[in-house]
Amino acid sequence: MKFSPHSETKKFTVGPDEAGGRVDIFVSGKTGITRSQIQRLIEQGNILVNDKKVSQSYKTKAGDTVSIMIIVKERADELIPEPLPLDILHQDDHLVVVNKPASMVVYPAAGHYRGTLMNAIAFYCRNLASAGGPLRPGVAHRLDKDTSGVMVVALSDEAYYSLVEQFKQRKVNRSYIALIYGNLKKDEGEITFEIGRSVSDRKKMSTRVRKGKAAITRWKVLERFGIATLIEVKLGTGRTHQIRVHFSSIGHPVLGDRTYGRKSEVEIKGREKITFPRQMLHAASLGFFHSPTGTYMEFSSPLPDDMAEKVGELRAIAGQGE
Repeated sequence: MKFSPHSETKKFTVGPDEAGGRVDIFVSGKTGITRSQIQRLIEQGNILVNDKKVSQSYKTKAGDTVSIMIIVKERADELIPEPLPLDILHQDDHLVVVNKPASMVVYPAAGHYRGTLMNAIAFYCRNLASAGGPLRPGVAHRLDKDTSGVMVVALSDEAYYSLVEQFKQRKVNRSYIALIYGNLKKDEGEITFEIGRSVSDRKKMSTRVRKGKAAITRWKVLERFGIATLIEVKLGTGRTHQIRVHFSSIGHPVLGDRTYGRKSEVEIKGREKITFPRQMLHAASLGFFHSPTGTYMEFSSPLPDDMAEKVGELRAIAGQGE
């Protein structure tokens, strides 16, 4: 059994009838923690009275605020439902389609056992698929933490296996909007470099590998700004970090991508600097066949405010140069 530690702080106010007693007895009565454990907590500075350290024999006074910070161990193999904000585009007995915000991790992993998309789905969708694992039930695909947009999660095993097969057979239609560095020469094109695990950094993907997997990325220009280009991207395959890796490999990294491009800002000579707090990549649409009905379904999501704002800034600057 794996556990993830985190801290919780509880505060208690000493009432008039509780004043005059030792603080360790007061805490024990409120929490059930043994006096030997309380002594260790006091020595570690995890029990404070009015935000100050005290000894275990400190005599409480009416109105004292006693703060107790307790280290709690949670099961790291259990999905904990959380009432987080969630933009649900569609939900039925077999699947849920959401508009994932940027900065939200899809499912729990080391360092992110709470606050993920799956924690929210577990709260709003009480019946989850059993396939896919205890922390990622029904997850047939995912979006990177800093990629926003449309994502589907299966709520039944039937839907899960159907979606997995559709992704494998390339029957899922996916469209992304990306803001990339530089000015692409052509109006549309295709990138087919194989992608594999980087030899120098195993946490990253790369096109410079001896044995990679086939990867197909098709794109077309939507708008040009000189220093940057807004494009629509469609995937023929679904390799890890595919869009980010492919465009970085041709010298046009996704703006704001600190892993593959390091272009978190652009500076227009004689004008101003524009910064990009996260990678400018958005999953704009997703189409698939619903199981068990067999009906084709497609969902879309408008450009999020942060990307729309950056496009507006670039458009304004590009217009000034005309």
